[in-house]
Amino acid sequence: MKKSFASLVWDQWKTVPPVATADLTDQTVIVTGANIGLGFESAKHFAKMNPAKLILACRSEEKGKAAVERIREETGYTPQLELLDLANFSSVLAFADRFLKNKDARLDILMANAAIATGEHKETSDGWEESIQVNNLSTSLLCLLLAPRMAETGERYKMKPRLVVVASEVHYWTTLKDDVFESGSAFRTISNKEYGKMDARYLDTKLLNVFFTRSLADIMVDTPVIVNCVNPGYCYSALRRTFQGFQAVMDCAMEKALARTSEQGGRQLTYAALGSPEDPDSLRGQYISLHNVEEPSDYVLGSEGKKRQDILWDDLIKVLSEVDPRVREIVNSFSH
Repeated sequence: MKKSFASLVWDQWKTVPPVATADLTDQTVIVTGANIGLGFESAKHFAKMNPAKLILACRSEEKGKAAVERIREETGYTPQLELLDLANFSSVLAFADRFLKNKDARLDILMANAAIATGEHKETSDGWEESIQVNNLSTSLLCLLLAPRMAETGERYKMKPRLVVVASEVHYWTTLKDDVFESGSAFRTISNKEYGKMDARYLDTKLLNVFFTRSLADIMVDTPVIVNCVNPGYCYSALRRTFQGFQAVMDCAMEKALARTSEQGGRQLTYAALGSPEDPDSLRGQYISLHNVEEPSDYVLGSEGKKRQDILWDDLIKVLSEVDPRVREIVNSFSH
């Protein structure tokens, strides 16, 4: 499927469906990047559904505590704050280990929402370009480390957990250079300062999110876990807070003309986690937009798309296995 800017405008003017709801009694929900924007709004929606535990995974303790208080004031529900810095692999491992330490802890919904958009090439302490690490490597690492617990939860409680990766319609407007697939080290190639212009980096990371979702859904097809990705649409968001100059002016004008509210964007995330309860498998591995399954970019489809997907997946698992050997074990356990 191809999608033009005109299609984006048309979609932005469509009526946003009401929030999907469910009784989350006894269930556990994790939302990353939950202190602001789409993550906060989706967490607030979940809070109104009475989960046994709602975990806000946030980088900043100060901002996380403020989000906890806002949700308590607005819903009467008090979520739990856990610190998670996706720009640091050790923080991801520590977060996952804290959660998994309780062998009886269930995990019903993982909302992998946190992301950054930046026009500046900046390396993390782990040696990766920041947005590639935050939006892709660390997000994928967290999903993989928690996936076995989600599968156990589904089997134990006879239900279908949801693992949702927040993607974007901007994935339609980018492709990756051939060098990525020919280099033998796809993610290192993309992360290098010499690779492409940073003004397309956010688009690239969202394309990688779609590829990751499809690969993870493939290996988890025989488990109860429903893996999908969702497009929240163009929303008022702090995601673009680093924009400057002409880019900031244009973004401000677009927001006034087209943007949904963060709450409306949060509804899209919530649907991916709760929608289609009568047939949850219909959302398995799918790209969801405005409460509907849509075909992703042609670039990820067909035999050529599958070749790209497999190269990216193999390199991702290689990279993440060097961070934590459990990754390879987890992938192998699902691949049998």
